Amino acid sequence: MVSVKVEIESQFLADESEPDEQEFVFAYHVRIVNDGDVGVRVMRRYWFIEDGSGRDTEVEGEGVVGQTPYIAPNDHYRYTSFARLEAPVGRMSGHYWVETDTGETVKIEIPPFTLKADRWVH
Repeated sequence: MVSVKVEIESQFLADESEPDEQEFVFAYHVRIVNDGDVGVRVMRRYWFIEDGSGRDTEVEGEGVVGQTPYIAPNDHYRYTSFARLEAPVGRMSGHYWVETDTGETVKIEIPPFTLKADRWVH
């Protein structure tokens, strides 16, 4: 059985940001957990980024951070990536497409999470 969950923590990167120029940089730390009894390989990703300035962006591509990681049953994979927004607040959601050991392709939802630079949000 396929049972994969995605856990995410976001972090505002003040040193990388230029608030006066409407550039806010965030890191998001991802943990993909395979609780199932079949291994999976992350083949594709899709992100929907909602910028508090009203700009929405869609990002899709092969794998994650240049890799197509294999996650064995009862194991996990971690990575960190980044997002640049024009506002101090935004939201991301999306999904991964994974391929199982049995050749099945399964869509794994990425729960929505907030990107927030507290100091600039009133």
